[in-house]
Amino acid sequence: MKPEDVAHYLANHPDFFNDHMDLLADLQIPHPHQKNVVSLHERQTIALKEKNKILQDKLLELISFGEENDAISEKMHRLTIALLTAYNFDDLLNGLSYSLREDFAIPYYVMRLWELECENMQYDEFASTSEDIHAIATSLTQPYCGNHVADGIKALFAENAEQLQSFSMIPLNTTRSIGLLVLASPEIERFYADMGTLHLKRLGELVSASIARHTMTATNPQNQQPAPN
Repeated sequence: MKPEDVAHYLANHPDFFNDHMDLLADLQIPHPHQKNVVSLHERQTIALKEKNKILQDKLLELISFGEENDAISEKMHRLTIALLTAYNFDDLLNGLSYSLREDFAIPYYVMRLWELECENMQYDEFASTSEDIHAIATSLTQPYCGNHVADGIKALFAENAEQLQSFSMIPLNTTRSIGLLVLASPEIERFYADMGTLHLKRLGELVSASIARHTMTATNPQNQQPAPN
């Protein structure tokens, strides 16, 4: 008889031990963590304690995730208020910069916009960008996180590029692609391939909508063509 046969038999005959009470009282089982043996009742108690410990650890993990999400939601709320109350494009950039650096502790970021106009086009955000960067932004259906980005993206960080180890590229869209927001960190695990991107996606949507409030579609889009590679 195989062990599986015994287990199957006991599972289908729950009255077995009622008919063999002496066996139930005398049955000895190896302790799971020690060399001695214990009774069936003691072994069941140990199993229940282990299961309870697993459930407690899982609960604490869920609580931790909940607290982390609450903290992120609070930061996103403050950023939303800052962008909604921005009087002009300059206020928008200042509010975004403060939130990313102070609230989210993201030391480096760049944003590039295209096919848009505002009162002052001298912002770095409106600097000409290559066709490759446009293509990357257009191809993203959700934020990218990882340690590798195109050389053209990395070059946007100028003298800081060499120290950056992880990146998140967030497409900016309204009814079309209007830009790209890139977050970066010297920490290699800050933005990793398998991390959740829900909050990053919401950040992109929030920033895109806020930019649309302070800009308009370029009246002469051909003048906003990407720079050559």
